[in-house]
Formats: sequence, structure tokens, C-alpha cells
Amino acid sequence: MSTLSHAGKVVVRKSSEPFDAFAVRDAVQQDHQWQEMLRMQQQIQILQALPLGCLAVAVPYHYYNCAGSMYRPYMHQNQELFIQIDPPKIPQVK
Repeated sequence: MSTLSHAGKVVVRKSSEPFDAFAVRDAVQQDHQWQEMLRMQQQIQILQALPLGCLAVAVPYHYYNCAGSMYRPYMHQNQELFIQIDPPKIPQVK
């Protein structure tokens, strides 16, 4: 029976060569942080203009409903941008 597995890049070196494990750890950690930032950035959707057919909603705060996607206006460098948000929770009136 034979099993094939992939563990990523494997580096073989002589034990007499100098090796800085902390530098490798730091490099791996920086790469992980960079990948995480890219992943988070992909989740944030920012529009410079809303699509047609969006409805303005004022409760519980000002936002736009665009076919089920919600956007809040945001001023950045004298330009209005729209950031996608989760649907707001509207308080129930008793």
C-alpha cells in the first residue's frame, strides 16, 4: 500500500549551515498576515455608485437597499462611497 501526501515546500539543509528559525517564523507570520488582509479586503465591497433600482431607507439609520444588498453612504476625500453592510436590525414596536 502506498500513500501520497503533500505537505508544502520541504527544504533540506546541512546541519553545519547557519539557520535562523526566528527569521523563518517571522517571514511565515508576515505572509500569513498579508494573506489574511487580502481575504478581509475581498469581503469588503465598496461602490463608487449604486446600481439602478436602489431604495433609500432612513430607519434605523440612512442606508440603501439594492435588491437585497445593503449599502451605507460614506464620505472619503470629498467623494461619496457606499460600503456594503449587513441588513440592519429594525427595533420592534410594542
